[in-house]
Amino acid sequence: MTHAVSAASKGDAVKPLHNVNTADSYADLPFLPAGGVASAKGFKACGIHAGFRADPKRLDFALVAADQPAACAAVFTTNVFCSAPVTVSKEHLDGAGYGIARAVAINSGIANAATGDKGLQTARQSSGIVADALGCPVQEVLVASTGVIGQHLQMEPFESGAPLAASALSAAGGADAARAIMTTDTKPKEFAVTFSGNGLGYDGCMFTVGGMAKGSGMIMPNMATMISVITTDAPVAANHLHEALSKAVGISFNKITVDSDTSTNDSCFLLASGAAAPQGAACMQPGTSAFDAFENALRTVCVALAREMAIDGEGATRLITVNVAGAANPEDADKAARTVANSPLVKTAVYGHDANWGRIAAALGRSGATFSQGNVAIDIMGLPVCRKGLTVEFDEDEALRRFEEPEVVIDVDLGVGNCATTMWTCDFSHEYVTINGDYRS
Repeated sequence: MTHAVSAASKGDAVKPLHNVNTADSYADLPFLPAGGVASAKGFKACGIHAGFRADPKRLDFALVAADQPAACAAVFTTNVFCSAPVTVSKEHLDGAGYGIARAVAINSGIANAATGDKGLQTARQSSGIVADALGCPVQEVLVASTGVIGQHLQMEPFESGAPLAASALSAAGGADAARAIMTTDTKPKEFAVTFSGNGLGYDGCMFTVGGMAKGSGMIMPNMATMISVITTDAPVAANHLHEALSKAVGISFNKITVDSDTSTNDSCFLLASGAAAPQGAACMQPGTSAFDAFENALRTVCVALAREMAIDGEGATRLITVNVAGAANPEDADKAARTVANSPLVKTAVYGHDANWGRIAAALGRSGATFSQGNVAIDIMGLPVCRKGLTVEFDEDEALRRFEEPEVVIDVDLGVGNCATTMWTCDFSHEYVTINGDYRS
């Protein structure tokens, strides 16, 4: 069966768009087997059951700690209903978004958001308990929470769990840490890559960037992700870490959406130990080839973690990648891609294996991006379905076959400029409603 033919084209004569995918730009670094947040030198991690959750078999407290105070940068949610841990972590970084940190402590089960002064007191007290367990100043402990909003955390799990976690820290503990921060996630999310310092001013050195993240619902960050911790053993100053993290977040965590909801607890932390460089080695400086290599590794990890969050969207059966090219400016590229990625009609069409490009066109038309419909081209999974705003003949059976792939790629060219972007999302299934309808039970 074939779709209706228009004057726009004759199916086989139309070439696919082949838009550039952001992930493809950072695919040159291989991922370390079993790599994660503790892969970089100078860091240890663990995940334990501390009692935040009733199930004793479920890990619910993660600790990532540096052997020595490390340079640190962070970005946080812009949600006005931000959680108490977000407020306290900002305080510990002097409101600048960067500074020195020894550890990041994360509990799952309860978000400690919308909890008022009592929640702030709990967040401050919990960071003090962790600091005592590690033997460091309280300002060097950053905290994060994830789970149900509006409920108060109890201190007992921190009091008993923090010393236990401190004693359980190890270079092999990254996998347990990644599991301990999961809520509705179906799998942990962790990656690590390495890059050589040869020819970059650090001959003989091999640097690592590794990280973990959680999040599968309430995902459309306006800064980072639900919660992510990234570490590196490259020597980078805290202010330059913040610059690099902000840029990496902009093309990764800020380009994912599951349900267009921004969490109250979004936090992304980046710590640098410098432990893979010789003692006294100079920090990598922006504008140098060494810093460029570090940024490439950081972006690679961030994009990989972001894609995993979209793949693991609540109830998802398919990853959806939306590549928009030909936009007049970066803002229009983002508007167009984000509106398509957030469209319930597009997401349900993918779930139903329906190559309904009209839903994509409708989303583009209300996105606020500037373009003429007569210039628009759309591909679904490499099949041209629209050119010059009109339908293109395509094989419906072939489209159904391609829908069996785990990733559905939508390519759009607005035909008005040279700006492009990539967004990642997932389809909407019946299971999404079931998960969120039963979330508190």
